[in-house]
Amino acid sequence: MDTNVCSRVASFGETSLPSHDKQAKVCVVFPTRGRAALLERVVAFVETQTVKPDLIIVSCVSDDDIGNLVSRPGMLVIKGAPGSSAQRNHALDHVPDDFDVVIFLDDDFLMHSTWIAKALDALDSDPSIDCVTGRVLADGAQGPGYSFEEGRAILETMKDIPESLNAVPIRGPYGCNMAFRMRSIAGVRFDERLVLYGWQEDRDFGGQIRNRGGRLVRINAFGVHLGVKGGRVSGRKFGYSQVINPLYLARKKTMGLRDALDHVLRNVASNVVRSISPEPWIDRRGRLGGNLIGLWDLVRGRLTPERAAKL
Repeated sequence: MDTNVCSRVASFGETSLPSHDKQAKVCVVFPTRGRAALLERVVAFVETQTVKPDLIIVSCVSDDDIGNLVSRPGMLVIKGAPGSSAQRNHALDHVPDDFDVVIFLDDDFLMHSTWIAKALDALDSDPSIDCVTGRVLADGAQGPGYSFEEGRAILETMKDIPESLNAVPIRGPYGCNMAFRMRSIAGVRFDERLVLYGWQEDRDFGGQIRNRGGRLVRINAFGVHLGVKGGRVSGRKFGYSQVINPLYLARKKTMGLRDALDHVLRNVASNVVRSISPEPWIDRRGRLGGNLIGLWDLVRGRLTPERAAKL
C-alpha cells in the first residue's frame, strides 16, 4: 500500500448517467494546500450534485491541509510534493484503472448541482470530445474574491438552467473546473516545471490533448470560482510565472506564440498601470518586479519556469 495514502474508504456513490454499455465512473480531484476549513465546506457541497462521483481524491501536502476530511467516507486523501501540477499528477496516479472520467476542481470552486451531469452528457453525446470545461458565473480571481456564502447565493440565483449543452470549441480549459475522458489522457501529465500555483498548467495539459487530435469544449455547466486569496504564492513569484510560463508553453507548442505574447503583454501592462494605485488584494508591485526578472531572463534566453520557486 502506498505510504503517502492517508485513508481510503468505501465508494462515495454511483453515477446515474450511463456511458454506453455501463455506468460512467467518475473521480473528482481537489489539489489543495492551506485551506482546510474552506476545503471541508467545498467537498461537502459536492453532495448537492444530481450525479455524484464514485470517488473524491484530495491531493494535499500535509495533514494540516485537510482537517477533519481524513475520515470522510468515499474519499481518498494523498500527500505529496507541493505545487498544483505535482499534486494533480499525484492524484492521476491514484485514479483507479476502471474509471471513465476525471474532474479537476480548485478547492475554492462551487459547482452548480447539475455540473457533473452536464459534463457526462457532453462526453456521452460526442465521442470526439475529450475535455469539457464549464462556464463561470462569477470569478473571484478577477477581484477581491467571494466568501463561501456569497458563492452559494450566486448559484441559487440560477433558476433556469439551459437544456442545451452548447459545446463551444476552446483553446484550453479553465483549471478551476475541467473534466477529461480517462482514455483520452492516457500518458498525459501536468508539467511539473510549472511550479507552485502552476500558472497556465491547465492550458498546457489541454494543449497536449489537442496536439494528439483531441477536442476541447466549453459547455453550459455552471459554477462559481470564489477566488480565495489565502494560500497563494507571493507577487514576485507569480509575476515571474506570468512572463515565463506562457513563452515556455509556446516553445513546447502547447500554446500559440500569439496567445503567449498576448498573455505576457496584457499582464505586464496591467501591473505597470495598476502598481501606481494597486488593489489591496493584489501585490501589483511584487508582480511587476517578477515580470521584470522574467523579461530579463527572456532576453538572456532562459525559459526556466521552475525558477519562480527560488525568487
